[in-house]
Amino acid sequence: MIIGVDFDGTIVDHDFPRIGQPVHEALRWLRQFQKDGHKLVLWTIRSDSQKTGDVLTDAVEYLKSEGISLYGINENPQQKTWSKSPKAYCHVYIDDAALGCPLIYFEGFQRPCANWRIIGPAVLKLEGYRI
Repeated sequence: MIIGVDFDGTIVDHDFPRIGQPVHEALRWLRQFQKDGHKLVLWTIRSDSQKTGDVLTDAVEYLKSEGISLYGINENPQQKTWSKSPKAYCHVYIDDAALGCPLIYFEGFQRPCANWRIIGPAVLKLEGYRI
């Protein structure tokens, strides 16, 4: 599967432009998805600019330092051959802002974040389905 995953509130706590604390179990599950052969697309509003600095690069480097390899960054690299759409094609999107995304509040976090105790197993269940 190609899995699109948001950054702030999904992988780390909301602390933009800084990188927040990791959301509990997010990195473990992302590593597991990679181990299972899935491709990860970082699907985030972060971008590098003079105003915000290198906030996208910081996020990508953070993930790399945590052993997460990205298939794409705000794009699916194979998609250019068949679509000009700016929406990255993924089989699944994980985003704390998505309707129905299970959320959890951790003490000390800015606001509720994605609940990977529910998300991780739910994505694994999809492995057996043809998406």
